[in-house]
Amino acid sequence: MRLRVRSTSPSAETATYTHTMLSPLFFELAAFILGLLFGSFLNVCISRLPEHRSIAKPRSHCPQCKNTIRWYDNIPLVSWVILRAKCRECGEKISWRYPLVELAVGFLFVECATQYAMDGFNRFYSPYLPHLDPTTSLINDIAVAILGFLLIGLLVMDWQTHILPDAFTIPGIVVGFLLVCTQAIFLPLGAEDIHLTPRRNLRLSSPGSFAAHGNVFLTGTERLVFGRLAAIVGAALILILVRALYKVIRHREGLGLGDVKLLAMIAAFLGFWPAVLSLFLGTVICGFYAAILLARRRADLATQLPLGTFLCIGGLVSALAGEPLIAWYRSLL
Repeated sequence: MRLRVRSTSPSAETATYTHTMLSPLFFELAAFILGLLFGSFLNVCISRLPEHRSIAKPRSHCPQCKNTIRWYDNIPLVSWVILRAKCRECGEKISWRYPLVELAVGFLFVECATQYAMDGFNRFYSPYLPHLDPTTSLINDIAVAILGFLLIGLLVMDWQTHILPDAFTIPGIVVGFLLVCTQAIFLPLGAEDIHLTPRRNLRLSSPGSFAAHGNVFLTGTERLVFGRLAAIVGAALILILVRALYKVIRHREGLGLGDVKLLAMIAAFLGFWPAVLSLFLGTVICGFYAAILLARRRADLATQLPLGTFLCIGGLVSALAGEPLIAWYRSLL
């Protein structure tokens, strides 16, 4: 969004207003198209990763007649509408999953692009209010886009197959942690430092260092990196403990390690408390779903439920609205 100097003339104000309204529109349209493309790729991952098939070869093909899909029949969303949700060769129905996944990723990217544009808008028009710096804002929005992409894919895969592939969760943990490390590099000097002020000054010294008097502190970089590492381990330990207790009580497995890695991945991107919020929301939604199944006699106490799907829903809520929800909860304490 290009910034202009304000003028008191009506024509200048109109031009500025029009430019301000148009720029985000084109910005969001580009993000939506990019999201559709990534959504199309995500559909390939959803179809192949649970079966341990390559996502590169062979080319996209109809699962019924095995014919390769032509490029003009593989345009995200558009081809599905033009073909009326049927394969051109055999007439087999194309699942609603394909356009829904593409739309979900498209809208996710629009939300991230809009948030970044609004951060820039607020920095310009409200320079005296506390806002994220451009680099931090960009890293945060990229993190939400990547996490949302992974969660949408894992949500569908776990719902359809009860499998949470390591090809998504483990690289997701690594990418999330690396993004936090990148954010730590750009922290301003002294930002988010933790200072401990004891009643009596402590003298810290080591060979080759200066003698320090007074505060004992943890730098913002150390706080961010080590704090996120602790969040990943802590989130994973919660579900590992639940898994162990369930096995002791029921004498059988009740929770897969895929769920453990999934929650650790959410913590890698968002932190510990947003991961806990994801776990809480996912568990509550899963409980409601189980109650509905039991009431309709479509399940019993031994029925396996796709908990990962509901954790992904909780993760998406935490990524898009976690901060205000956590702040609201703390205000009640």
